[in-house]
Amino acid sequence: MAEGAGLLTSRVSHPPELPEHGHEPVLPVETLEHLDPRPGQTVVDCTLGRGGHAALIAGRIGPEGLLVGLDADPRNLAYARERLGAAPCRIHLAHANFARLGDVLAEAGAQRVHGILADLGVSTNQLLERSYGLGFADAGSEAPLDMRLDPELPHSAADLLRIWSEKQIANVLYSLAQERYSRRIARKIVERRGRQPIKTVAELADLVRGCVPRERRDRGPRARMPIDPATRTFMALRMAVNRETEALGALLSEAPGRLLPGGRLVVISFHSGEDRLVKQAFRDAASLGLLEVVTRKPVTPSEEEMRRNPRSRSAKLRAARGTATEPIPSP
Repeated sequence: MAEGAGLLTSRVSHPPELPEHGHEPVLPVETLEHLDPRPGQTVVDCTLGRGGHAALIAGRIGPEGLLVGLDADPRNLAYARERLGAAPCRIHLAHANFARLGDVLAEAGAQRVHGILADLGVSTNQLLERSYGLGFADAGSEAPLDMRLDPELPHSAADLLRIWSEKQIANVLYSLAQERYSRRIARKIVERRGRQPIKTVAELADLVRGCVPRERRDRGPRARMPIDPATRTFMALRMAVNRETEALGALLSEAPGRLLPGGRLVVISFHSGEDRLVKQAFRDAASLGLLEVVTRKPVTPSEEEMRRNPRSRSAKLRAARGTATEPIPSP
């Protein structure tokens, strides 16, 4: 998820409309270039979403190819299943977090694959559909403060803000989103819940905005508009609710050993913390002879793409090539 991208960051009265399929995939040309899917190959889309990247991959791998798709959100998975119904390749889709990559590949009968893609952003439809409780452009929103992409997860964001200590809240906001006012925000949350639980998107967004001095409000990377002061708090909570850091660590540990020699691993991240994890994981795998890093610097969107799709502006793509001659046992 982007620092300022993806979450509806500007204080606008009318949120933007959904793209045709509810989400426009970021860096589509660059993704295909670095993933390099070819006829007959087996490729995994670990973050299927609305099927944007998957549809492009399917067109490249053809009738003998196998596309394996995972998504933690059953609603997006159902949409992608329908969208890919006429795909010109074999399809195996699973309701699963990408931390379960090994299990899903076993179900698909594919021990090792030619390509693995992970786009770590959330879909536009998830930001704009009130039931998720992720977007906050509508200041009057009474959307529930949920944030679970997988409704089977045990705790919503409202649950965590009710049970965490003030120190836990501050630590999550700072460690996951580098929120400089984490302690102030945590203190206000605890004070507020002592009177009344925080249950809606608007309640939390307004509380956070009141904690950040106007003159200290950030600007997003490569952006010309101020970032909403609530952005970092919402990002950190979403990451905590969906256990995103733990899942990413599991994927980065598993993926190198699942690639065939020469297979491609492509990861698109949206904030500096995620990008650092990807960069370091690639380096560690390269030092062990499991990967060859292809992108010395992250690939970022063009000015044209950022104008067409503003939520792409924080995207960073890193790619590596598999070098292990034998499959690596799962950790």
